[in-house]
Amino acid sequence: MGYRVGVDIGGTFADFCAFDEATGALRTLKVLSRPDAPGSEVMEGIRQLRSRFGIEPSAISYFTHGTTVGVNTVIQRKGAKLALFTTARFTDVLELARLKMPDPYDLLAERPAPLVPKDMVFGIGGRLRADGGEERPVDRAEVVDAAREARARGAEAIVVALINSYRNPAQEHAVRAILREAMPDMHVYCSADVWPVVREYERTITAVIHGYVQARVAHYLGSLQDALAREGVPAVAQVTKSNGGVMSAELGKTRCAQMILSGTASGVIGGSYVARLSGFPDTLSLDIGGTSADIAIIRDGQPQYGIGEVIGEFPIFLPTVAVTSIGAGGGSIAAVDALGVLRVGPESAGSTPGPACYGRGGERPTITDAMAVLGYIGQADLGYGAVKVDRARAVAAVGTVARAMDVPVEQAAEAIIRIAVSGMYLEVSKLISRAGIDPRSFALQAFGGAGPMLACFLAAELGMAHVVVPTTPGVLSALGGLVADVKNDFIRTIYLDLEPAAMPAIRDGFARLADDARRWLAEEQGHRGGFRLVASADMRYRGQSYEIETMLAAEDIEQGRDEALAEAFHAAHERLFGHCDRAAPVQAINLRMVIVADGPKPALARLAPATGPAKALRHVEVHVAGARRQVPLHARADLLPGHEFSGPAIIAQEDTTTCVPDGFEGTVDGYGHLVLKLSARH
Repeated sequence: MGYRVGVDIGGTFADFCAFDEATGALRTLKVLSRPDAPGSEVMEGIRQLRSRFGIEPSAISYFTHGTTVGVNTVIQRKGAKLALFTTARFTDVLELARLKMPDPYDLLAERPAPLVPKDMVFGIGGRLRADGGEERPVDRAEVVDAAREARARGAEAIVVALINSYRNPAQEHAVRAILREAMPDMHVYCSADVWPVVREYERTITAVIHGYVQARVAHYLGSLQDALAREGVPAVAQVTKSNGGVMSAELGKTRCAQMILSGTASGVIGGSYVARLSGFPDTLSLDIGGTSADIAIIRDGQPQYGIGEVIGEFPIFLPTVAVTSIGAGGGSIAAVDALGVLRVGPESAGSTPGPACYGRGGERPTITDAMAVLGYIGQADLGYGAVKVDRARAVAAVGTVARAMDVPVEQAAEAIIRIAVSGMYLEVSKLISRAGIDPRSFALQAFGGAGPMLACFLAAELGMAHVVVPTTPGVLSALGGLVADVKNDFIRTIYLDLEPAAMPAIRDGFARLADDARRWLAEEQGHRGGFRLVASADMRYRGQSYEIETMLAAEDIEQGRDEALAEAFHAAHERLFGHCDRAAPVQAINLRMVIVADGPKPALARLAPATGPAKALRHVEVHVAGARRQVPLHARADLLPGHEFSGPAIIAQEDTTTCVPDGFEGTVDGYGHLVLKLSARH
C-alpha cells in the first residue's frame, strides 16, 4: 500500500492529487507553474506533498503525469528543424493541405506557414501503386544527395512520408535504412510508423508534428524520470495520452504524437469519472484554467473521441478525446479597443506575471481581477496559499477599462464577466449544434481553477438546469490521470465495399490488429493482466469523401455478418445527420482496434450525511447585479451530503472558488459533489 499521485501542469498552476491506497483519502495541492523551467514544478510539488501531508517520495507507488510540453512546442514553434522527404512531385503536400481558408469571413486571411518550409522538402525517386505494389524502387543516390543537402541546410531530423505508404511501409523503411547508413546520428521518422492512415496530408502532418516535438518531449520525460529517481520515487512514471489512456514515460519518448494533448485529455477523463459518480452521465465538461476554457461532451459517462483535433495551427489525425478550446481563462486579459469595444482574451497573463490581484507584477485587467473587484474571490485563501488576492491591485487594473468605458469600476468588472461568458456561450453553441444535442438535457460540470467561478453564469445563458462541481475541481485533471486506463489505438486501411466477399479480409484485418494490440500491451507496456478489445471501422456511403467511425460488435465480425455491420453504419449516420440510405452501398475504409487494460481506480467512499443545516463561515460584501449585497461565505469542507443553500453565495476551498449567483439552489450529494440547480423562474 502506498500513494497514487497524479500531476497535471497548466498555464498558471501545476495540480497534484494523491490517493492513499490504505485509507482512500485524497490529498490535493497546487504549485505555481514554471514555464521558464518546465518540470521543476513537479519536484516542488513532491517536496510539498512531504512537508504538508507527510507523503514520503518512497511511498509513491504509482505516478502519472499530464503534460503540455508537446502542444506548447507546436504553439510556440520551438520544435526541431525538420526536413521532409516525399515522393517526387508530391513536395507541396504541406503547402496544399486541404485548401481551406483559416477564416472564411476574412478574405485577407493567411494560412499558417508550414512547420517544414518549402526549401526543406525533398522529392525522392520511387513509387508505390495504390494497392501497395512497387512501381519504381527507391532511388538510393537521390536519398543520399537529399540527406546531405538537408544537413547542410541545418536539418536536425528527417520525416519520411511517401505516397501510399499506408498500404505498404517498405519504401519508407528502405529510405530510413539508407539514411541510417549514410548518417547514423540523424533522427528519422516514417509516417507509416507514426500513424498509417489513408490520405497524404493527414498522414504527413501527423508525422511532421511527431518529429517536430519528439526531441523536446523526450528530453522532458527523461529529465522527469531522472528527477523522480533522485527524489526517491520508486514508481515507474506514466504519462496520459491524447486518447484518454496512459502509457509509460519511457514509451512516450518515442510515441510523442500520442501524448500531444495529454493534459487536456486528463481533465475529460476525470470529468467522465465524476459524471458517473454524480448521477449525471450526460454532461458538458467545462475546464477553465488560467489561459483557456476546454469544453467536452460526455455521454453515458464516457468521453467522446475525434480525429483531426487542432494543435496550435495544425490538425493531428490520431484518435483524441474531443475537446473544444476557447481563449477565455481566469488570466484572460480585458481591454477596450480603438473602436471603444470591450474585448476579453485570447491573450492571457498566464502564471507570469499573472492577474494583477496576484501581486506578481501583472498590471493588465483579467477575468480573475474582475471577480476580485466584485468580491467573489479574495474572501479566503486561494491556490493552497500560493497566491494572496489583493483587491486594491485588481481595482487599479480594472480601473483602466472603467475609465475607457466611463463607468464605475464595479460596472466595468461586471461587463468583463458578461463578455467572457458570451464568448463561451458562442463557442459552446457551435459545439452542441455540431453534436446535435440539447444542452437542457445535459448537466454542466465545472472544474479547473476558474471553472466553478464562471459555470453558473454560463449555464444560465444556455438554459442548463444543473451545474455539478466535483469535490476537488481545481485538480480534477490530476485525478483524471489516476483513473485513466492503459490504452492504445491501432488502425489498418482496407478500402473495401461492405459485401459478403469482403468479410474474410475484414475479419483477417481485425485479427491482425488484435494481435498487434496484445503484443503492444505485453511487450511495450509489460502488462500481464486482463484487457478488452473494442472494434470499429471508418465507413461511408460509396462516393462520399469522408467517413464516420462506427462501433462494431465482435460477434458480427467473427460471423461475417456484413448486413449487421452496414446497419451499424446506417444507424450512426442517422444519429449524426438525421437521415440514412439503407439501399446505398457502404464502404469500409479503415479498421480500428482499441485495447484497454483497466488499472486500479481510487475507490472514493460515500460521505456521512449532515446532521444539521448548512452554516456559513460569515457574510461578505459582493457586488451583485449592480448593487452591493451581503452574501454567505461557505467553507467547502463544511458542506456535507444533504446540506442545502441558496444563491447568491460563495463557496471557498483551497483549489478554487465556486460562485453561486441569484436563482441557483445548491445541494451536496453523497460523494460531496455540489449540485447547483437553476430555479424555473430564471
